[in-house]
Amino acid sequence: MSEVVPGPRDPKRYIERRAALLSSMSADAVALVPSARMVIRNRDTEYAFRQDSDFFYLTGFTEPEAVLVLDARDGTTKLFCQDRDANLEQWTGRRLGAERAAQVLGVDSADVIDTFADDLETLIDGCHRLYVTMGEHSEFDQLVIDAVATVRRREAGGRVAPSEVVSLKGLLHEQRLIKSDVEIELMRRAADISSAGHERAMRACRAGLSEADLEAELVYEFMRSGARFPAYTSIVGSGANGCILHYVENESTLIDGELVLIDAGCEYQHYAADITRTFPVSGRFQGPQRDVYEVVLDAQRAAIAAAVPGAPFIAPHETAARRLTEGLIALGLLDGDAEDALEANAQQPYTVHRASHWLGIDVHDVGSYRDPEGESEWRAFEPGMVLTVEPGLYFPSHLLAGSPYTDIGVRIEDDVLITDDGNDVITSAAKEIAAIEELMRD
Repeated sequence: MSEVVPGPRDPKRYIERRAALLSSMSADAVALVPSARMVIRNRDTEYAFRQDSDFFYLTGFTEPEAVLVLDARDGTTKLFCQDRDANLEQWTGRRLGAERAAQVLGVDSADVIDTFADDLETLIDGCHRLYVTMGEHSEFDQLVIDAVATVRRREAGGRVAPSEVVSLKGLLHEQRLIKSDVEIELMRRAADISSAGHERAMRACRAGLSEADLEAELVYEFMRSGARFPAYTSIVGSGANGCILHYVENESTLIDGELVLIDAGCEYQHYAADITRTFPVSGRFQGPQRDVYEVVLDAQRAAIAAAVPGAPFIAPHETAARRLTEGLIALGLLDGDAEDALEANAQQPYTVHRASHWLGIDVHDVGSYRDPEGESEWRAFEPGMVLTVEPGLYFPSHLLAGSPYTDIGVRIEDDVLITDDGNDVITSAAKEIAAIEELMRD
């Protein structure tokens, strides 16, 4: 039996990403990108390892304790990673090791991580600009600070310390914002698996189960379809819990006559899906539930239609806010006309959050929402961007006591790809009232 070699199956996409980043850097710059570290959960038990998103985007490498160095002065890349150790590998799994890293990952050279601290001064000596994102890995930050200080102290001997230390986010996160064809296919798969998980939970739902039972249905569907982990902690909120935006206790009993709101998505090969569906425990929407649901669904349809190339990022949110405000007036929960209500932000207590965020390797993915050129407040949509569209209405008892709408929370969320001529909703879980009721009945 041949040995299984850890690492990405196809390094080409990562080589291309590194080349693109190098080409956007200053000609005399060096960039440092650290991996994630293992994190203790309690005592000697660790959380499941998840690679730093920037590091994964550039390498496809899924081991901890590593650093990627990109040197724009000669266009080279170097990886520092854990050395191979047969005894440790028997306990914790296979390692790639420095000897195999260059071939498997497509970097120009590799060395063991134990040498990084000693080599860092030499790596940064003579570079004018040092790209490194500080504030996320404290031990790594201190290594960089110490190395820059040491080189600076030795300038009289001919050493040249970086004159600028610049966050790498400005370059790298703009690059990550536009998804490649490969990334889009991975996100479509994450969306398909997550949609199936939501529909599985709808079919399983019945009074007397716990919210955790529905969470288990989601996780089962994710894992059996190749998605080892959720992209974030699943929210399963029934009744009043649906009005708590990030409710994750998932321990209440499902009761006939209440709604259940599920906000959940899987992570497939490091790419996230993010879906919210709201449906009745009984399988049939009742009067006030149906009224609120139709308002939110109408707002979501309009907001999705507003997410097109050239439109500002805020357009889906502003469109949803208007439709939700008009709906609140129609329900008798706001007075006056929509213009006055929007001017006074009267809808905000019931709408709470913005209607969109970027989606990708991170569920709240990177990339500025503002115009990077500074020509307008909000950046314009471009083909290859992926975002969520997720309007909601929430009527917790502390805001609306004694009303037929009290403790109703409805959010509907889909993942939307901006295309050349419009958009493509890549999530497909049932959301029309008739479709949900038929699914739950069947």
